[in-house]
Amino acid sequence: MRLKNKIHLYSSLLFAVLLILMNALIYLLFDRMSLGSEMKQAETEAAAIAEGIRRNAAGFPVRDLLRAYVPADGMLRIVAQEDGIDYPPVTSSSQSKLSKLDTRFYPEKIKQAIPYAGEKYALVSLPVIWNDGSVVNVQVVRSLRETTDNLQSLRIVLIAVTVLALVPVVASGRWLGKLIVQPIANMTKTMKEIRESGRFKRLEFDDSAKDELSEMGRTFNRMIELLESNFEKQERFASNASHELKTPLTVIESYANLLKRKGLERPDLFAESVEAIHSEAVRMREMTEQLLLLARSRSGWNANPEALDLEQLAIGEADAFRKAYRRDVHVEAESPAVVLCDRSLLRQLLFLFLDNARKYSEEPIAITVGADGESAWIRIADRGVGIPKHELPKVFDRFYRVDQARTRRNGGFGLGLSLAKEIAEAIGASVELDSLEGVGTTATIRLPASR
Repeated sequence: MRLKNKIHLYSSLLFAVLLILMNALIYLLFDRMSLGSEMKQAETEAAAIAEGIRRNAAGFPVRDLLRAYVPADGMLRIVAQEDGIDYPPVTSSSQSKLSKLDTRFYPEKIKQAIPYAGEKYALVSLPVIWNDGSVVNVQVVRSLRETTDNLQSLRIVLIAVTVLALVPVVASGRWLGKLIVQPIANMTKTMKEIRESGRFKRLEFDDSAKDELSEMGRTFNRMIELLESNFEKQERFASNASHELKTPLTVIESYANLLKRKGLERPDLFAESVEAIHSEAVRMREMTEQLLLLARSRSGWNANPEALDLEQLAIGEADAFRKAYRRDVHVEAESPAVVLCDRSLLRQLLFLFLDNARKYSEEPIAITVGADGESAWIRIADRGVGIPKHELPKVFDRFYRVDQARTRRNGGFGLGLSLAKEIAEAIGASVELDSLEGVGTTATIRLPASR
């Protein structure tokens, strides 16, 4: 069953059940109140009749007293406790059938509703001391036809109201189902169109709406934007990766062909070709390693956090960098800074920024560590060529180079900062770049401070 039909069916059934229960409760309450009112009225009338009969019993015949006090729509009788005393009942002209009602003596006052001959009656029996000292029952029986007719009319009205109310309920249930399902149907239609056309589309809806369905539509559009952005990045990545790998392969193939033709005849050409092939092979290996690191999911980094003193970590990394590249690296600690982080990943992240500073600057590199409140930081500053302001948002994209010729000459692939961003996210750090063209660049690694 489709969701729209389910909403229509369940909402209609629920409202119908609630309406029936409510009307049944109204009917039962009115029935109890009406019957209670009639029984109270019958009891009051019976008490007045019993008092009148008792007071006039000595001066008038019993039959005349009964005729005088008989209800207009009922029966009046006196029931003696002892056998042999007979007081025939007196009925109204419309209730003559009550004369055949079974006779019974009640030692105590009673009031009850009894069914008889297809009708309902109120029976009130009051014990009275007769003029000869015996105890008799003065029993008054009154018809409840008016109350029964009123209840019958109420039943008809409630049933009619229930049926009439269900008509707009069914119609509104269908409208409600359509209203709820329409955004879902639009979303399904949009997804089918995306699948068939291969182009990303977004839902159209009222931006001012604040309900959950509108929020679902906005979430869907944001998801489509993210998918479209990732798809475009993936296409650019595939295109750039194939281009970057094609260049060294072409160089290697060219020098290999040259070696096959003239390598044995010219030793100088042999050495040049081997060196070029080796250089391009190293470039391909480095690029492949970085691509594999970028392709790894965040959970695949296997981070093992431990307490690290950022000053000691920076000093150790600066010493290793200084020995490997013969570059001056200065470390300064503005304040003690301790973090909980994976040592190897943080060292790799620090190395990536140091390597960038080395490539684009000939001046000494400065590393500053410190902490301010809830966070600790490492800053790597160089006095190199810098990055134009409008290029800063793009430098973390894969294969992006600010200066294509310069970075290729220095061995860059445009993957370093992308890798740095991935590592930072894996260890819960954030990276910031601040640069001024012709002055230098400052990279900041910020992590939560350990307490």
